[in-house]
Parts: sequence; C-alpha cells; structure tokens
Amino acid sequence: MSIQSLAAVKAHFSQVIDEVAGTHERVTVTKNGSPVAVILAVEDYESLMETLEILSDPRAGTEIRRAEEEMAAGKVYGEAAVRAALAARRR
Repeated sequence: MSIQSLAAVKAHFSQVIDEVAGTHERVTVTKNGSPVAVILAVEDYESLMETLEILSDPRAGTEIRRAEEEMAAGKVYGEAAVRAALAARRR
C-alpha cells in the first residue's frame, strides 16, 4: 500500500487508477498529512464487502467454525468425493 498526498493523486489521477487496477495495491490519500481516503480496485472492494457480509451472518460464522473443527479432527474429503457431491447437487 502506498501513501500519496491529495495533490499528487490529483496531478496523476489516471496513472494512480491504472496502477491500482493493475497491481491491486491500495493507495491511501492524505490531506494536510492526515489520511482521508483509500483508493482500491473494484474487485478488491467487492471482495471486502463479500467478506463483511459473510462475517456479519451468525449462521455463516457457526458453519465456518464447525468446518474448521472438522478439518482439525481430520474429517476431510478428497477431490473425488467433492466432485461426486457437487454432481449430486446438480441433479
């Protein structure tokens, strides 16, 4: 993540946008030395929003914890079993 002043971002806005979109690096924009905004790629923003949505759902949190406990206990599935389960869902 880089930190740039508002003046620098304004002077090279198109370049900053291209860099953010191409590298997925965030840019923190400062005004009078204080951070005031962050520029990030749309894909990264959407990913953050999806993560927040999942984490705010208590049922999803419970399912994630249960899955982690099952993995820690060695209850895992191989590729063939996963493919078979997915194929069964499609029917």
